Amino acid sequence: GFIFQVTSFQGVAVPSLSTSCPHDHPEHGRLVYKGNLAKAVLGVKFFSYSTSIFNLFMMPYIMLKSGIGVESLLVQAAFYGLIGVFTFVTPVTLHILTKGYVIRLYYKDEVDTYTAITYNAILAEKATVFHQKDVKIPDITKMFTTFYAKTKSMLVNPTLFPNPQDYNHLMGYDKSSFFKFEELEEVKEAN
Repeated sequence: GFIFQVTSFQGVAVPSLSTSCPHDHPEHGRLVYKGNLAKAVLGVKFFSYSTSIFNLFMMPYIMLKSGIGVESLLVQAAFYGLIGVFTFVTPVTLHILTKGYVIRLYYKDEVDTYTAITYNAILAEKATVFHQKDVKIPDITKMFTTFYAKTKSMLVNPTLFPNPQDYNHLMGYDKSSFFKFEELEEVKEAN
């Protein structure tokens, strides 16, 4: 029956996952970063979206049963406003705050390009490819932005890079001008 089909499907799916890492994408390069909040971000967004869909379907029923449609215009406006905030504003705000959260970051040494994987508005993974020279660091520290890739804001946690050199290269801290400045300071101190 139905249960047998599900278990046989799992039996097929599990070995195929164990043979290769689900995050291996040779076309993107080597994996240099993996965000530890990816599941939490996806979960919160999914919960918010499902709540919004539920609210949309329940609104006519609640109005019919509670008699709000018969009440004054002010009560109706307050009710629609409250439902509207939970239905539309919360998911949109969550998306704006989390759209730049990098789930995984790949690097191709030979072309010096990165591929950042983020979630789009419909909770699917989205790949953004950018060159190291496209990376701009914001002048002021921003809460949900570590750097800009061209114009897109990206959020990473520097401590989650297994190799700190990968983070330094991403941010451009390993560029010759940065080290020349440090060497200049050392020469000044020596004199």
